[in-house]
Amino acid sequence: MLGAGNRSPIINEEQGGSEAVNEMAMKEYGDEWTMDGSVDFKSRPARRGKSGGWLAASLVLVNQGLATLAFFGVGVNLVIFLTRVLQQDNAAAANNVSKWTGTVYLFSLIGAFLSDSYWGRYKTCAIFQIIFVVGLVMLSLISSLFLLRPSGCGDEHTFCEPQSGFKVGLFYLSVYLIALGNGGYQPNIATFGADQFDEQNPSEAHSKIAFFSYFYLALNLGSLFSNTFLGYFQDRGSWALGFWASAASAMIALVLFVAGTTGYRHFRPSGNPLSRVCQVIVAAARKWNASSSKELYEIGSKEFASTGNRKLLHSEGFKFLDRAAIIQAKDEPNVQRNPWHLCTVTQIEEFKCVLRLLPIWLCTIIYSIVFTQMASLFVEQGAVMDTYIGSFHIPPASMSAFDILSVALFVFLNRHVFQPLASRLTGNSSGLTELQRMGVGLVIAITAMTSAGTVEIYRLKHVCKDCNDQRSSMSILWQVPQYMLIGASEVFMYVGQLEFFNSQMPDGLKSFGSALCMTSISFGNYVSSLLVTVLMEITKKGGSPGWIPENLNKGHMDRFYYLLALLTAADLVVYIVCAKWYKSIMIEEEEAEADDGDEIDHIKGAGLGDSEV
Repeated sequence: MLGAGNRSPIINEEQGGSEAVNEMAMKEYGDEWTMDGSVDFKSRPARRGKSGGWLAASLVLVNQGLATLAFFGVGVNLVIFLTRVLQQDNAAAANNVSKWTGTVYLFSLIGAFLSDSYWGRYKTCAIFQIIFVVGLVMLSLISSLFLLRPSGCGDEHTFCEPQSGFKVGLFYLSVYLIALGNGGYQPNIATFGADQFDEQNPSEAHSKIAFFSYFYLALNLGSLFSNTFLGYFQDRGSWALGFWASAASAMIALVLFVAGTTGYRHFRPSGNPLSRVCQVIVAAARKWNASSSKELYEIGSKEFASTGNRKLLHSEGFKFLDRAAIIQAKDEPNVQRNPWHLCTVTQIEEFKCVLRLLPIWLCTIIYSIVFTQMASLFVEQGAVMDTYIGSFHIPPASMSAFDILSVALFVFLNRHVFQPLASRLTGNSSGLTELQRMGVGLVIAITAMTSAGTVEIYRLKHVCKDCNDQRSSMSILWQVPQYMLIGASEVFMYVGQLEFFNSQMPDGLKSFGSALCMTSISFGNYVSSLLVTVLMEITKKGGSPGWIPENLNKGHMDRFYYLLALLTAADLVVYIVCAKWYKSIMIEEEEAEADDGDEIDHIKGAGLGDSEV
């Protein structure tokens, strides 16, 4: 079989190339060509010095930073905009923000599907960035022309006049266009940046691992400006200025992304993954009573190389799916294969990879409930604390700057202190594995929620319950530990998650792997919204104001934080069990060889109980 390190790029027939020509070129130029199947913008084999590398990846990082600045220019203060401008109560505003944020990441599945199946990552990123810019411009216009009336409203003291349903509808149309644009773009830009490094080259493979840390750092640094400067002006009522600044940032990001077109490395889309999964299910169902002693089917190396993907080795587990690769008398693979009756081993293993990842993915949803509190309840908690240091006012949403600083600090510490230390202690050159780091993230998230609950208990002790002013005399700076802990947990959880899903996904589903990271945040937001709604219904019985009422001084938000800490602790236990059960993807090794003369499909003699094909 063709080894992972021997996958030569295929020259497009439009350029008059062929596989034989490509192999000759590889022999002549050696390391000048990438070995991972990537191509340049003209679909020619990618050359190291002419495409990809840190130059192209740096453009992606800057693009991500600017796009994140634009996104958080809307998202970080959205809960305040809903309460002050659209006059929604605290619980409704928090739920609407959770639903909107959840929808952002849910749209990532659409972007990943189009990227992996039809458009490729570059085209998908460009199209969804255009939608993103349109949504931001639309929001800026609607806010300037309709919503911010009277002029200067929306600050801490002046509420805006009630709006008609039509104007509110336009507002929601614009913010959900932003959700669509950013959601469809996010999973692809991370994977597209990683595509700029050839993992078959040792030095570039190391850079690829480092890229994910820098990517998450760029994401957080991009939001720093939004959380500080834009958040400050928006809190003072300059919403239009903040929205227009976000729109300008998104436009610059799009221009820079397009400017690097000729220097990027690309991977061809692999076709609809849903049809491949359905073929496995149907073929396995048709052969439910097939004997386990039959051989399993796999295509020839040269034919497989033309897809630009690597073969996956046969694995134990989910053995009922292996029946889809059993060759029966009516199957004629060497003539014309019916994929709805006979599937390849690699096709089956793709499905198995997704099934094995799902329990790990489900365990990350509870963490995302914790993470989403920064954009909702943390902000509402800070708004009823003392937000002044002398005469300087700290916008509650700007406290997330401490989360960003924590991310920057722990990215550095993780790469230069924790991982080298773990490497020496464990004897593993890579230090802690991705799964271990994700577990550490869950532990830190528990301490973050405990810290937030403790701060809320002391905040309630420093309020005047008979006064009109709901503010506590407790300084908002007491929120710093909970923000810093969330930032530390992100570095371990989300960076580890990005690396894990990218490395454990088959070549044809890389964007889908990144989308899984986003959708865990999506479901976390939806579950958070549902949890708040259910708890309010339960805790409001008997005339009680509930845990998160309009006047937070009459509620018990601390109990909600402690509940999240308990849920995360229970999730940690389940996660440890799932992590111990998980089996890593097995990709064809370089040493594995096939008959070079085979031009047609071939069969490997492995039964259902074998571990190799």
